[in-house]
Amino acid sequence: MTVAHILAEKGSSVVTVAPEHTLGEAIHLLAEKGIGALIVTDEDQSVVGIISERDIMRAVAHQGAAALDAPISQYMTPDVVTCQREATNDEIMQLMTEARFRHLPVCENGKLMGVVSIGDVVKRRLAAIEAEQQAMREYINKA
Repeated sequence: MTVAHILAEKGSSVVTVAPEHTLGEAIHLLAEKGIGALIVTDEDQSVVGIISERDIMRAVAHQGAAALDAPISQYMTPDVVTCQREATNDEIMQLMTEARFRHLPVCENGKLMGVVSIGDVVKRRLAAIEAEQQAMREYINKA
């Protein structure tokens, strides 16, 4: 299965935020949308960073409540790893595991096409394992 298949199933809608917005605004947006990370984009909708719940917690732990008034750009991860729609589920699972992150923006030709989370990857992997098990059961029952 490829990222294109995952996006076709789950949709390609992405919640983005500008780097000048505050961490407080990011918290409200994360809570409102029920998501764990925001893709930070510039006025051209190019990816310039990513901010996760974990990043915000670290900021508050180090700076206290004052961090909530700081711009997202101060705490976001600016060097964002991305993938293309042709990437396979196994490839992005390995990438996420090795690099230790849970959200992967999908970009093509500099445009944000969607985002894949570790939950999306695991869900598809479990479905594939179940399908393999069912195929094996059917094969064994025919023998």
